Amino acid sequence: MSEVWTGVLFYNVPGPGYLFYNPFPLPETYIPIRLTGLGLVCLDSAVTICCFSSSLEGFPLGCTVKSETKGIWMWCVPHPSKPNHTLVLLDTEGLGDMEKSDPKNDSWIFALGVLLSSSFVYNSMNTINHQALEELHYVTELTELIRAKSCPKPDEVEDSSEFVSFFPDFIWTVRDFTLELKLDGHPITEDEYLENALKLIPGKNPQIQNSNKPRKWIRHFFPKRKCFVFDRPTNDKKLLLHVEEVPEDQLDINFQVQLENFRSYILTHAKTKTLREGILVTGNRLGMLVETYLDAINSGAVPCLENAMAALAQRENSAAVQRAADHYSQRMAQQMRFPTDTLQDLLDVHTACEREAIAVFMEHSFKDKNQEFQKKLVDTMEKKKEDFVLQNEEASAKYCQAELKRLSELLMESISRGTFFVPGGHNIYLEAKRKIEQDYTLVPRKGIKVRNKGRIDDRGYSVQKTILNTDQMKINSYL
Repeated sequence: MSEVWTGVLFYNVPGPGYLFYNPFPLPETYIPIRLTGLGLVCLDSAVTICCFSSSLEGFPLGCTVKSETKGIWMWCVPHPSKPNHTLVLLDTEGLGDMEKSDPKNDSWIFALGVLLSSSFVYNSMNTINHQALEELHYVTELTELIRAKSCPKPDEVEDSSEFVSFFPDFIWTVRDFTLELKLDGHPITEDEYLENALKLIPGKNPQIQNSNKPRKWIRHFFPKRKCFVFDRPTNDKKLLLHVEEVPEDQLDINFQVQLENFRSYILTHAKTKTLREGILVTGNRLGMLVETYLDAINSGAVPCLENAMAALAQRENSAAVQRAADHYSQRMAQQMRFPTDTLQDLLDVHTACEREAIAVFMEHSFKDKNQEFQKKLVDTMEKKKEDFVLQNEEASAKYCQAELKRLSELLMESISRGTFFVPGGHNIYLEAKRKIEQDYTLVPRKGIKVRNKGRIDDRGYSVQKTILNTDQMKINSYL
């Protein structure tokens, strides 16, 4: 994991509720696996971020009451065991910062974290209790912050079921955990601890129903859930203030083991980020999605996956058409040698290059509804083919004229010297002309304009008539 890319994906700017996109290029050859770390203001992001690379730098990770991260920061680390995959670590600004001008930003940060990640890590402190669940109230707002379809179904629950297909796995990490993992006197796993905390409280009074909301929606939106608990990294308060700078081997031994378990799970189980129908989210697509989501938020709308995918398809398919058309032009230019012997020779090359170009298009396009963009590509290649046909005709005509001129040079010199203006000169002229025509038929690669002798034929006819008249006059004079 020696190569690390770091940068701000987007951040807040002055003005209520406005988020600014900062384009940050990802290597397009990599298929990203996205991990989002999100938690309350005073939590240390080092748990979910720095455990993957000791060389990550960019912004403070301190534990204060003020959010150090603004917007979402991104690190890109080559995956240690999956070739051509990048672990994209997204660290969001802390939730609940009292200095924020617009508290709605927290909801948008939460929603964007869910939309962009394949594994969503939520950090909290000490224990998963009623207060911790109340602080995760953002999950109850997701149906108001995200749309799966541009025209949602009237039934919110039915519409929300669409989310499960593209929502990330949910991982709850609990920092400074001091409890024993026991339930009713029996040892339990971290996952069992989480599931017990998410059990619905029996009862129908409004207070209980309200308390059950985050539990209900976490269970509904995130069917795949995981929990990790962490001891305090160190009991040394001075080290704790700068824990991200402390070498891992100087941290508490239990914390090291827990950290390694967490790291191992992420590297093994974190999925490649996909959209509907298994569409991979590459580096370029990530940037497009972020831009589309933020445009919706900043315009007062709600991010919609269907609209985002439509915008993504429009941009990518247009680029795919251009890439494929360029490939066609390059391959035709490489393989064509003008003039071709026949038109069919050109059409055979066209068919092969067209097939290659369509394969290029298919590789770089997706969701081409009704083959709209593929038809544009075919139309584009058809126009390019006609240009090649025209070039071929022009090259053939030019080549034929040049060869006829070359073969006729001796004949024209003989005409200029008056060689044929003698008795019997007409027959001598016809023989010389037949010789030129025979030589012309032996010239290779004349192309489709092989019969086009142009002005030479016309000129030859007028000269031939003059020679014939002169020949007859000469013969008559001897009679």
